[in-house]
Amino acid sequence: MNDFGKNAIVTGATGAIGKAIARQLASNGFRVTIVARDEAKAAKTVDEIRKSTGNPNVQFLLTDLSRKADIERIAANWSGPLHVLINNAAATPRRREETPEGIEMQFATNVLGYFWMTEFFTPFLKPGAPSRVVNVASYWAGDLEIDDLECKIRRYNNDLIYRQSKQADRMLTVIFAEKLKPFEISVNAVHPGDVNSTLSNNLGYGGHETPDQGADTPVWAATAPELEGITGKYFERRRESSCQFAANKKLAYRLFEICQGY
Repeated sequence: MNDFGKNAIVTGATGAIGKAIARQLASNGFRVTIVARDEAKAAKTVDEIRKSTGNPNVQFLLTDLSRKADIERIAANWSGPLHVLINNAAATPRRREETPEGIEMQFATNVLGYFWMTEFFTPFLKPGAPSRVVNVASYWAGDLEIDDLECKIRRYNNDLIYRQSKQADRMLTVIFAEKLKPFEISVNAVHPGDVNSTLSNNLGYGGHETPDQGADTPVWAATAPELEGITGKYFERRRESSCQFAANKKLAYRLFEICQGY
């Protein structure tokens, strides 16, 4: 891809990995929009990226990615083509929390946030084609319970529900990939690396990789010329990895339909 002047959106860009993703894209000449809910953090992040890259075309949009109306609002105010969407934002509260709409917070942010961002920005990804959606997932995935996605039955454990959300992201990736392929919009999922971050600490882990190392595979998936037209895949460390969750298309479609109902 010739990246100069292309538009990219990165969610969760005030966090360690998200900031590195946004900075690397800005270094590659993208016009970068970060999506965040904390105005002070967002403004600071934008200023840091502008100064470190020399790219003045970095801005932020304030929204709560756990809330559909907020995402619909920023999409309604967007203009022009979108070439790259990187869904990266995640929440890992240690106790079960709900959005004002009564949706469990991890499911709302980590799963529905990805779903709604892709859904509402598809009209802008189409004129940006060939365009790309990168879903930052994880190899730390599993334990999805289709009949208890909001953890109303099971005892809440943030690590368990985080794993579920990352499995869901990988499953939704293959369905979006199928639906958007005719429009030359590729949708892939990646594991970003093991970075010491607020998210990893909330889950009780550390991390041995730098934020830039964590950002490497997501940015590669968003920009690498060799991935043009490749869609519906899962990558770790710039290599395609088989995904047993994506292989269960019946369950993936059921999950997609459930998300459509929110």
